[in-house]
Amino acid sequence: MNIQDCIKFAQENPVCCLATVEGDQPRVRNVLLWQADLTGFYFILLSPKMVSAQVKANPKAELCFYNHPVDQLLARQLRISGTMELVKDEALQAQAEHDRAFLTHFTGKPVAPLLEIFKLTSCDAHFWTMPDTLHEPQLEHVKL
Repeated sequence: MNIQDCIKFAQENPVCCLATVEGDQPRVRNVLLWQADLTGFYFILLSPKMVSAQVKANPKAELCFYNHPVDQLLARQLRISGTMELVKDEALQAQAEHDRAFLTHFTGKPVAPLLEIFKLTSCDAHFWTMPDTLHEPQLEHVKL
């Protein structure tokens, strides 16, 4: 296993769970992976949402990507823990505005000023399958 395997799995299964912390309370929600490469796993969040405030207050986070097979014996998940960083890049911001323009339909106002790009970096990743149920301490981990 290598980081490219993790990136490929995440891209093939882009809806994932993002776990954050608010005070001492864990918070989890589904989010959509925007892109992933050797620099990190990128997400577009809206600044008024609680998830944005949570990530800014405590940037430690964990992602869980899951392949959703019909046959549970084929279930596979990818867990990635790391640090969320706010990305300030004009080209990426323009691309995010283009890719998330449809959100204006739901918000009733332009979302461009609300879009924030975060990437998970300093990652520790591992896969888990059903046969791994009692073997978590022995699972192979990769770092990004």
